[in-house]
Amino acid sequence: MITNIQALLEEEHEEPTHSTCFSERLKARHRSDQFSHVSTHGPQHHDASYYRNCMVGGILSSSIRWVLTPLDSVKCNMQVHPQKYPNFSGGLQLIFQREGIRGLYRGFVPTVLSYSTQTGTKYMMYEWGKDHLNDWAGEENAKVYKSLIYITAAGGAEAVADVLMCPWETLKVQIQTAKHSPPRFISATMALFRQPQRLLGTLPPLWSRQILGTMANFLTFEHSTNFLYHEVLAGDKTDFSTSTQLAVTFCAGFVSGLVATIVSHPADSLISLKAKHPDASIRQLIHAVGWKNLATQGLAPRIALTGSIIGFQWFVYDTFKTTMGMGTSGG
Repeated sequence: MITNIQALLEEEHEEPTHSTCFSERLKARHRSDQFSHVSTHGPQHHDASYYRNCMVGGILSSSIRWVLTPLDSVKCNMQVHPQKYPNFSGGLQLIFQREGIRGLYRGFVPTVLSYSTQTGTKYMMYEWGKDHLNDWAGEENAKVYKSLIYITAAGGAEAVADVLMCPWETLKVQIQTAKHSPPRFISATMALFRQPQRLLGTLPPLWSRQILGTMANFLTFEHSTNFLYHEVLAGDKTDFSTSTQLAVTFCAGFVSGLVATIVSHPADSLISLKAKHPDASIRQLIHAVGWKNLATQGLAPRIALTGSIIGFQWFVYDTFKTTMGMGTSGG
């Protein structure tokens, strides 16, 4: 009898511990699923807070571009003034000798505005578009046509984001490539907005650079994460720790950045030339410079800049997502 009573007391003593463990597991599960209303094996249905957090994560991920403004400035000058800036290291040295640190960070404010609006909108719209395309296609078709879904969602997201990016990108290049004293940000902005035809003047080459690059970026990233998880690590994403998942994210992001840079570089050169020569048509610029120079001039610094940046952006974006309980991308 005494033994039975002791056993009951022990069970009562252990029950709260079991209940507490169960409660903790339930809370952890809730944190990981709080943004999703269905199983991850089917089409995704996320609420507005999920996409809002995707935008915030995208904005944060663009911060690396702010820091690396000097590299972007040299790249633009190599495209617009190739005789004056024949190589990357020489360009950095020349700008620093003439203008110091301030010259290297010329165009910093429009750089922040340009990439914050573009990157935040892009990641949000990509997640939204991918979810809705998967939902529309159905589970089976979404698996069969996943590459088409990735490309369509990425291209649509970039097309919207570029409209917001275009005025600031034009202003950035104008300030960075000025031959003499660069215009001040406020006066240059007011002058640009007084000419509405120039606000979206570089949108066609911007679309050709950004849409192609983003389609290549997101498609390569999605397939790279899938390959790394299932072929290299030989497991499902959920089998690995958060740190391992973020390492996969960075590796896949770096590879996708290299591919996206090479694909989009000719259009990137045209954007710099168009900002410098606004009255010339795209056809005239191509004829004057030639396709070979468009595809290769400034490519090496852009690979060093954009390839690394895209890997870092995916890493920051997924780090923010995991912090918010949303999990990592791809896989």
